[in-house]
Amino acid sequence: MEVNYSRENLMTVHPTTLRAMIVERTHHTVEIQLYEALAKGKRLAPGRGDQVREMLAIWKERGLPMDLNSPDWAWVHAVLDMAEQASKGESVDLSPFAWQPFDEGERAVARRLIRERRSVRHWTDEDVPDWMIDEVLQAGLWAAHGCNLCSLRFLVVREKSLPGLFKGSDVPGGPVHIVACQDRRAYYAQPGYVANPEMLENNRVLDCGAAMQNMVLTAYALGLGAVWLTFRREMKQRLRAHFELDEQVQIVTYLDLGFPAQTPMPPGRRALEEVVIARA
Repeated sequence: MEVNYSRENLMTVHPTTLRAMIVERTHHTVEIQLYEALAKGKRLAPGRGDQVREMLAIWKERGLPMDLNSPDWAWVHAVLDMAEQASKGESVDLSPFAWQPFDEGERAVARRLIRERRSVRHWTDEDVPDWMIDEVLQAGLWAAHGCNLCSLRFLVVREKSLPGLFKGSDVPGGPVHIVACQDRRAYYAQPGYVANPEMLENNRVLDCGAAMQNMVLTAYALGLGAVWLTFRREMKQRLRAHFELDEQVQIVTYLDLGFPAQTPMPPGRRALEEVVIARA
């Protein structure tokens, strides 16, 4: 497969695809080269960002909405601004983004969060407030995501609102179900073309996996119990039919969560010396 950046294609592709292509081009043709130049103290070659600016002009020409407060759009414009500075030989200040050291207390919290998290399969009837659900969702959005294509989409279903929709699971259904989906239009520009030909199918699944890991850790930090689950085919079919999902929206995995009715013992793991095959 190849990428079709022709004006004709960019004027007709779905907005979701065009937005993903703009973000991908910003990453691969501007951001990487920008940080390489800054790391080596070199001037960025002129013209970096021209392709992205042309794509942004097409977005505007098509009359598509752009909220500059949206993190992805804000990031695109910030990278372009920094690239413009670097191409003029001006200094670019990255200090606001510098890593801040964790003290031992913060490191201990991180270790506790990772090592004490466990899968919970039994919940109380207490309602999970919307703000907690939003915290979990935000954690998923901030997970590592290949090329920042932002393919993730979520379904949030309270069991009491749609009882039985998730029947067929091998665990008792939680009070809240969060379904992780992917909008495949973030990858496909049109049949035969892709937004990023290097984005393999496995990479896309890993995007969802990274999001779910962030989400279960955040749920635990909030005092919620959560379990990461996979679907039976009939469950996917019911969800697709009920929400009338576009065929390009792929249902991948889901999370059940609520306030825990029990606290299972965290599972054990093998000793580190058993699993490190080699050190070079």
